[in-house]
Amino acid sequence: MDYSTMLPWTLIVLACIHVILLVRKRVSSNGKLPPGPIPLPIVGSLLKLGSKPNESFTELAKTYGPLMTLKLGSITTIVVSSSIMAKEVLQKNDQSFAGRVVVAALGGVRFYDSSSIVGSPPTTYWRKIRAICNTQMFTMARLAANQGLRRKKVQDLIAHMHEHSLSGRPIDIGQATFTTTLNLIFNTVFSVDLVDPNTDSVQEFKNLVWEIMKELGRPNLADFFPVLRVIDPQGIRRHTTAYFKKLYAIFDEMIAQRILSRSTSSDFPRRNDFLDVLLDQKDDRSFEFGDNDIKPVLADIFLAGSDTSSTAVEWAMAELLRNPDCMAKARLELMKTIGSGQQVEESDIARLPYLQAVVKETLRLHPPAPLFNRKTITDVEISGFAIPKNTWVTVNVWAIGRDPNIWKDPSSFLPERFLGSDIDFKGQDFEFIPFGSGRRICPGLPLAFRMVHLMLASLLHSFDWKLPNGMMSSDIDMNSKFGITMQLAAPLRAIPTIDG
Repeated sequence: MDYSTMLPWTLIVLACIHVILLVRKRVSSNGKLPPGPIPLPIVGSLLKLGSKPNESFTELAKTYGPLMTLKLGSITTIVVSSSIMAKEVLQKNDQSFAGRVVVAALGGVRFYDSSSIVGSPPTTYWRKIRAICNTQMFTMARLAANQGLRRKKVQDLIAHMHEHSLSGRPIDIGQATFTTTLNLIFNTVFSVDLVDPNTDSVQEFKNLVWEIMKELGRPNLADFFPVLRVIDPQGIRRHTTAYFKKLYAIFDEMIAQRILSRSTSSDFPRRNDFLDVLLDQKDDRSFEFGDNDIKPVLADIFLAGSDTSSTAVEWAMAELLRNPDCMAKARLELMKTIGSGQQVEESDIARLPYLQAVVKETLRLHPPAPLFNRKTITDVEISGFAIPKNTWVTVNVWAIGRDPNIWKDPSSFLPERFLGSDIDFKGQDFEFIPFGSGRRICPGLPLAFRMVHLMLASLLHSFDWKLPNGMMSSDIDMNSKFGITMQLAAPLRAIPTIDG
């Protein structure tokens, strides 16, 4: 469902007009919001968004500027569409914009808005859990220690692809890489292998994660009309809560087993996985962190980590299949650097500048999260405009990555633009922020970097690729669908083949 189909729901909203008018926020007389379109009664500018709000925001910004005000239902939203404005928000005024928007779909998930990495406000608790991620989970030492695990999971992926190459069957690249990433995260968190991806229990877990992401990606009226949160007219909160209950039940079982092992065995062998790290924090009396805090953090790791990496690899493969010259350059670099018949190692990534350029160019054109939201925690002034406390702020990463004032031929896939360039996606180059920036930057970036490069390099080095059913490269559907991540509208299916 896209935003333009929301009109019938306005009949419900009409009954709440008097409440909406009471909660609408006004800017003080000595300040003004950035420019924007004149909102319609009740719905505001919702009908202007369509099914791809990142693209709609970009078009509106051409008229109203890189700092724009939109009234979306009863919610005032500031949209940031340029690297200059992004730097103002995410660097110069990062503290004021450090609040987080918790969508209505998560309103029924216990403790999510207070205990998760993504949803909790910038409190002492949040700073502590972020510090744990940065100093104990996603450190260079821990990632290096888990390198063999990632190698094994990618080997499993290549073996799966090899079966398809022998039969000449096309494979859904996004689905295969999603399974690989999910398996890796499960093992990194629990030191337990999901084993055969075709078993019922594994499929159930995969489907559970997928259904949660699908619900979170659906446009939800209750986000734009908070008075509807109690009603939940589309049932999104109800469905999401049920899925989370099942996910938390799996986590409860894993946590209980680990606590029992730790308590009954004096020589308990530490696994040093993410669960051990979190249980150590639970045992640390200097930090109020209990069982109810562990589960939302684990949910963040699975939901934020599994889909973004696989989506990036799928988009990269789609672009390379559409641009055979780029595919040939990437494979030639791998052949010269790695050698025939050799497995790609993470240590090889630094010696593969063209592959790195391919990943960067993919993330520029197709950031996994094209929009990310913040909320002001104080009144703040940006470029002479007054932004009140508790205002939603949306950064349009998609628009910034395609800004013609920054990027030459911005809609074309040209990895060469990054060769010899110091621009990186670690949050300091505001023309290129696919993982965010500032204190809310994605904490799992170091792991995502390794997984995306390793999977993509291994797929390219192990196989040549062709399209099924006589398709031409120009036949690949590069349209996107908007959700919790920006995915290909149609799954990419291709046939791995072995040279010679």
